[in-house]
Amino acid sequence: MDTIFHALVLNLHQPSGNLEYLLEHEEWEAKEILWALDRMPRSLWGYEDIARVHLSMSGTLLETLSSPEFQNRVYGIVKIGDLLWYLQNTKIFEILGTGYYHPVLPLIPPADWSAHIERWQNMGQHVFWRDTFAGFWPPEMGFCMEMIPTLKKFGYRYVMVDSKHVEPTASMRWEEVRYRPHVAEYEGHEIIVVVRDRELSDAQEAGMEFGWFEHEVHERTKWCDFPPLVTTGTDGDNGGWFRNTHPKGNFWYVFYREFLDQIRNDWTVVRPTFISDYLDKYGAEGYVKVNTGAWNTGWHNGIDFMQWTGSKMQKEALRRIHQTSAALHALFKEAGPGPDDPQLRYQLNEAHWRLLRAETSCNLFWGEAWVDRAHKDLDVVWFNIDEARKRL
Repeated sequence: MDTIFHALVLNLHQPSGNLEYLLEHEEWEAKEILWALDRMPRSLWGYEDIARVHLSMSGTLLETLSSPEFQNRVYGIVKIGDLLWYLQNTKIFEILGTGYYHPVLPLIPPADWSAHIERWQNMGQHVFWRDTFAGFWPPEMGFCMEMIPTLKKFGYRYVMVDSKHVEPTASMRWEEVRYRPHVAEYEGHEIIVVVRDRELSDAQEAGMEFGWFEHEVHERTKWCDFPPLVTTGTDGDNGGWFRNTHPKGNFWYVFYREFLDQIRNDWTVVRPTFISDYLDKYGAEGYVKVNTGAWNTGWHNGIDFMQWTGSKMQKEALRRIHQTSAALHALFKEAGPGPDDPQLRYQLNEAHWRLLRAETSCNLFWGEAWVDRAHKDLDVVWFNIDEARKRL
């Protein structure tokens, strides 16, 4: 039987200051998260020849983990410096780029897309000691075709998209749409799209045994007349399946280590792969359109971004984000590049990063519980806008 390729993708995100808060108020939850991160490389030691994992780590998470103060604070729980060193192992991990403050990009002003992406790249290059990142994980898998030129500008070869939103521009069978990379084009710019299998990803998030997974991928790919790429993507630090500290109760030891042991014994034709390696060998086939949307969370299917736009308060926060962004970018234009006044530069910088942080998806995701966080940052943006205007 021909090989079935599997690309495992894990999204890791903590909002700015959240781990610090949890350590103070919910210490056990903070420990579970830190151990879930630390468990990833440790569970794969000795499997460097076959284990392949894609990681997307938000800029705010990397900012926290690379902070010497935070590293000292959690010493005795996890040695963060060692963890970050282990994650640089390119035999096991392929790091995906993302947005620094984890915004749902199609919901925020396009004028802010580049800042989120560039800021993450600067952090990623520093932490992981490399210049380029081949793939892009849109936060919350929020994607629209208009993002393609920006992603290409920053050198991304491929972008992850959810299977719910992919439509072929010409006739394709179901298994072709799901299990083969494609090309999406917008205004003359093209990018490869890699399709996340929604149902198999749901199973990965909930907890699954390898035997079930192997049977399911065989059934789903049995009519493929090409090497299938089955891609599953979920959070990697949320939920009991990833946080459970018992070796018989978490993803790495119940599912993934069994998967790798099956390969060692040559008992399965399913093989982990890096997406880049698959593309180098098999390329992408056919053009598709990706409808605007996000991945599924809880009881929401990701269409129309209802998770982040469902209430009047959420809509008002988004309206204010767009209004504030427009005012700040007008101020940037008026001030010109690199203004001589150091106080003006400071106020513009303060306003900018506060705006970007206000745009984080978490401020809008938890119903109305965190909306005030967006407004607090936007209040600071407007204070600095007003002060900066006085200096022009």
